[in-house]
Amino acid sequence: MSDVAKDLTAGTIGGAAQLIVGHPFDTIKVKLQSQPVPPPGQLPKYSGAIDAVKQTLAAEGPRGLYKGMGAPLATVAALNAVLFTVRGQMEALLRSEPGAPLTVNQQVVAGAGAGVAVAVLATPTELVKCRLQAQSALAGVVAGGPGATITAAAKYGGPMDVATQVLRSEGGVRGLFKGLVPTMAREVPGNAAMFGVYEALKQYFAGGTDTSSLDRGSLIIAGGIAGGAFWASVYPTDVIKSAIQIDDYKNPKYSGSVDALKKILKAEGVGGLYKGFGPAMGRSVPANAACFLAYEIVRSSLG
Repeated sequence: MSDVAKDLTAGTIGGAAQLIVGHPFDTIKVKLQSQPVPPPGQLPKYSGAIDAVKQTLAAEGPRGLYKGMGAPLATVAALNAVLFTVRGQMEALLRSEPGAPLTVNQQVVAGAGAGVAVAVLATPTELVKCRLQAQSALAGVVAGGPGATITAAAKYGGPMDVATQVLRSEGGVRGLFKGLVPTMAREVPGNAAMFGVYEALKQYFAGGTDTSSLDRGSLIIAGGIAGGAFWASVYPTDVIKSAIQIDDYKNPKYSGSVDALKKILKAEGVGGLYKGFGPAMGRSVPANAACFLAYEIVRSSLG
């Protein structure tokens, strides 16, 4: 079995583990990111992450926490397969000789390169996911008042419906790649940070560059902290990405990433760039711990 096939297989399983563990956190993150700024004197729809969870469970049941999972479930395997495969090929290019361990700096470069490839594939999936996750948070505004039900205001029936509507009325295929620039700005530095921190922690726990004998506990800790490093380094970019991807096509609020940044800062201050940060960090640790652990176990079992 070739190294590419091994990385594809291990990355696929790692991605599935990551999604199953982390998607409910991601749903709450997007709901908090997408809720509109309330008029003066009024409270926002969600007062925080716990309130968003309670309202989602009350209105939609446990399935509401997994809304929008169809699109990433169909593609997360491919995304993580690409991520780990491209990273593996970058590692091969950066090695001084076959089998030689990479430095932390080299892992940063490999992660950044993998991020470029992932960003291109992730943008349509992220757009579909965010549209589905955000529509319940925007339901009252879309329907014209807080008394409207989510069912009455729902614009999309599912992942395929989102894709169909975007292709039909938002510029065709180009519409599915709305938010590519901020997605790229998230994935490249984010993956550079994640893989750099992951390798640094593995070498620290191993006491050297040979990390092949690390126990699962060490891999879980390294993977969890590495995932946290991803979001800590790029979170405001993710907020901008979500704002652009859920923006109305016919009456857009933002003309681009820079305009979105300016308007968010003007309306909400720096805190507006960190809406949903708690759920994102809460998700990143267990989800990435599961992803890296699954990847390492499968990869080592394949030889």
